[in-house]
Amino acid sequence: MVQGLSDASDMNKPVSSTLLIAAMVAAGLALTVLAFYPGYLTNDATYVYQFMQEWRFGDWQSPLMSMLWWVIDPIAPGPGSMFLLIATLYWLGFGLVALAVARRSGMLALVVPVLALVPPAFMLLGMIWRDVLFAAVWLLAAAIVYASAGLLPDPPPLTGERRVGAARRAAVAAAALALIGFGILLRPTAIVAAPLLAAYATWPQRFDWKRSAILFLPALALGYALLHVVYYVVLDVKREHPLHSLFVFDLGGITHFTGENQFPVAWNAEETALLLTRCYNPDRWDSYWTMEPCRFVMRRLEQPDDVIFGTPRLTAAWTRAVTAHPLAYLRHRLTSFWTFLADPNTLTLELYKANDPSKTPLAQKPLFKTILAIHDALRTTVLFRPGFWLVLASLICGMAVPARATPSGAFAIGVAGSAVLYVTTFLPFGVAADFRYGYWCVVASLVAAVATFAAYRERQLFVSARPDASGSGGGA
Repeated sequence: MVQGLSDASDMNKPVSSTLLIAAMVAAGLALTVLAFYPGYLTNDATYVYQFMQEWRFGDWQSPLMSMLWWVIDPIAPGPGSMFLLIATLYWLGFGLVALAVARRSGMLALVVPVLALVPPAFMLLGMIWRDVLFAAVWLLAAAIVYASAGLLPDPPPLTGERRVGAARRAAVAAAALALIGFGILLRPTAIVAAPLLAAYATWPQRFDWKRSAILFLPALALGYALLHVVYYVVLDVKREHPLHSLFVFDLGGITHFTGENQFPVAWNAEETALLLTRCYNPDRWDSYWTMEPCRFVMRRLEQPDDVIFGTPRLTAAWTRAVTAHPLAYLRHRLTSFWTFLADPNTLTLELYKANDPSKTPLAQKPLFKTILAIHDALRTTVLFRPGFWLVLASLICGMAVPARATPSGAFAIGVAGSAVLYVTTFLPFGVAADFRYGYWCVVASLVAAVATFAAYRERQLFVSARPDASGSGGGA
């Protein structure tokens, strides 16, 4: 009976809704290209592209992004190829989510492509950052699973159909897990958020707390193993010690809040005074690296005749400082995290070259300038605060719990839940407060919000198809 309802619903799905969704997605992609092509080559992306050209890789920037760029670069040499890939993945992901929602509600499905134009999500498509590529990859991973899931949970097909369905689900899950793994290789900080999304890809019909919890630690270990094997065994990339940037930032923060030098270095009086006052910037660790007047910190830590950065000496200094001053460490971490979540002065778009035609072709695009004007009007609002999207994703997870035994409920919890975990990892591991670090939470919240409404529609259908059901949607 459940299967019959699912089949009937799929057969009666209006073709006009599918065509309209396809047209809206195509129009969205065209608008993206019209506004942003060939994309803004950010500072980080410049390094990634340069490493691709020179075929030398380290672990500070993702070597997988460089290699992917090498593959697609002939399509539109320079930033254009990566921009087109990101934009295509983004709109394909939203399109697949819309088509999946259309099986539940045609009108609700039309909201999905519109949400793809929400400024914080849409505007960052013009910036070539691995964070934007990462979010597009994870969106596609979740979307292909959602689009292939049945309308109702666990239909009982015939034996032959069951075998075909199982093979199809396995293929889709494998593709999604590969994309999730690729996301980890793009942005290693996503390793903590990946298990929840992997659990959804493995069991898309319903969200089960117990098996998700059981999967978490093994999936975390597999993610770490994937990162280590690909980076350091297969590719043998240069170790540039990105984790030590965190140590420098934490040592600077603890120094600031304790009033005592925590670095394994003896500074002169002027340098010590700067470390205690002006050097600490909760917005980013770069104040110790590339910004005056405190560049002396990294110059000393990388001094050729006595290198400290990247050695056990810095690790030991960090360990001593954290264990000796846990409250100062916590105060620094909370200050940095709050800056990331709520400070209206943090970086949203990288626009250093936006008005220079010799640096970027976008400077001559009237539509791009119009979008920048809209951005300038909105950048200090909650729309461009990661904290707003973290709260929204958390609320979506809570709202989806009663319908967690439906495919849409599982999608909403898996996607929004992974976004919550991803953002909260910046509490212990963040070294900068750029809005782009919360971009996955923005995209995930938009699609999960629609899926949550669709989940309650599924729940009603499930109850009507099974009169003996309690209607709790639970049991997960």
